[in-house]
Amino acid sequence: MARKDELGKLGEEQAARFLQGAGYTILTRNWRCTEGEIDLVVQQGAAVVFVEVKTRSSLSFGHPFEAITVKKLARMRRLAAAWCAAAERWPRQIRLDVVAVIAPAGREPIIEHLEGVF
Repeated sequence: MARKDELGKLGEEQAARFLQGAGYTILTRNWRCTEGEIDLVVQQGAAVVFVEVKTRSSLSFGHPFEAITVKKLARMRRLAAAWCAAAERWPRQIRLDVVAVIAPAGREPIIEHLEGVF
């Protein structure tokens, strides 16, 4: 597995633990369809939350949140709709969140959660 893939997997695991610790329930991880992939689908109360996880080992190439573009948000919305259709679940509340994980080698990761990016 490439270093980038390992880092991404580590970030997703850290994000899942962080969200569970904050009271979220993990519904699924790495859900895929022809449109793409959703990193995490979680539930918080009545809301189903679709989470994009961005992981970096440092800020040398910018903050992970900077990777969330208008195009990426549009794709996340399409993926959320596809997940709802595939799961036959139509929650009253849907939210798109982003979790940034900055994981320097040999140090504790820094985790930031941005709720409701759309």
